[in-house]
Amino acid sequence: MKYNVIGYLLSEGFRNVLKNKKSTLSCIGVMVATMIVFGMFFAIGENITHIMENVKEAQGMQVFIKVDATEDEQNEVEQKLRSLTVNGEKALLTVDKVTKEEAYNEMLQRLTPEIMGGMTPEFFKVSFVIIPTELEYSEQIQQQINTEIEGIESIQSKEKTINALISIGNGISLFTLVILVILVIISLFIISNTIKLSVHARRKEISIMKYVGATNNFIRAPFIVEGVIMGIVSGLISTLAICLMYNGVVGNILKASVAEQINLTLLTFNQMVNLIVLVYLGLGVGIGMIGSIISMRKYLDV
Repeated sequence: MKYNVIGYLLSEGFRNVLKNKKSTLSCIGVMVATMIVFGMFFAIGENITHIMENVKEAQGMQVFIKVDATEDEQNEVEQKLRSLTVNGEKALLTVDKVTKEEAYNEMLQRLTPEIMGGMTPEFFKVSFVIIPTELEYSEQIQQQINTEIEGIESIQSKEKTINALISIGNGISLFTLVILVILVIISLFIISNTIKLSVHARRKEISIMKYVGATNNFIRAPFIVEGVIMGIVSGLISTLAICLMYNGVVGNILKASVAEQINLTLLTFNQMVNLIVLVYLGLGVGIGMIGSIISMRKYLDV
């Protein structure tokens, strides 16, 4: 009996979808357009995060040791750097020591021997290049180094670049969230009105069902199934559409000479597809269910 009821509810949901073809297609069209727009911003946000992760690795701070520091003192500084924590979590992703010879050779690659003059490795200081686990930790890490570690002469960091990256990332995330909220509201309005037409056409049938003792949940279920079906179909179509669009756009971007010069790397669609499918199905099913429930309230409260 239980399976018969479930079968009935599912069949009614599918029948509603097929019966109202024009309204169903228009509803799916709006939801697909909504999801594609959101998918574009979602993909942009994911790539911004990916680029920030790559840039973060190049935004290391350089901690210079005092010239007269002994080997033991240098090792002690390194140990203290590796043990730094922020909010109970490991603060540094990497700690790389740069010897005087390495610093000299690096400078030699940038400048000609003539400009270097009579400089030798002894003119350079031992330093540590450190990369924070999170960009937001940069300022706190500098404060800890200055107050807790002895033998430090100076710290060089790219605070402006780091703060700019954090601002960009936060801005993209906020903008994507706002866009999502707006699009969800629009989709809820469209799908609830679409299903409302189906409910209105069957208002007499619904009244009869209520008179013979059918519960509100039993009456509501086929329409929720209808909304869920439209949401799932919309999600699948949107995934295919955003895949074709994304691969085309990214392919052209990566072929550009500017992208090659700055060694730009972007996420492939395959790297995002699982998350996108989950987000789309979640949006589709959620919007479909909520839209259906909203459209039924008037007829079930009478």
